[in-house]
Amino acid sequence: MKAVITVIGRDKVGIIATVSVACSGFGVNIVDISQTVLDGYFAMIMLVELGGMKESSFHEFSAALKKIGDENAVDIRVMHEDIFNSMHRI
Repeated sequence: MKAVITVIGRDKVGIIATVSVACSGFGVNIVDISQTVLDGYFAMIMLVELGGMKESSFHEFSAALKKIGDENAVDIRVMHEDIFNSMHRI
């Protein structure tokens, strides 16, 4: 199983590191990552593999990343691959 993580907010040092550490803590592997800074705004999309997730549910993982985003003044959203594919199939 995979998921798509998006991160958007004002650019600052450590955003990628913070999200990466959180993923690692849940046993989630980063498969691909794309990031850019547009006029001071940070935008990142990550594709992650959920297969190694440590006894935590997808909901707990998603909620933890949202909380990290709130604490760091960035918007972090996690979308399960099945939902992402369904939304973009039209």
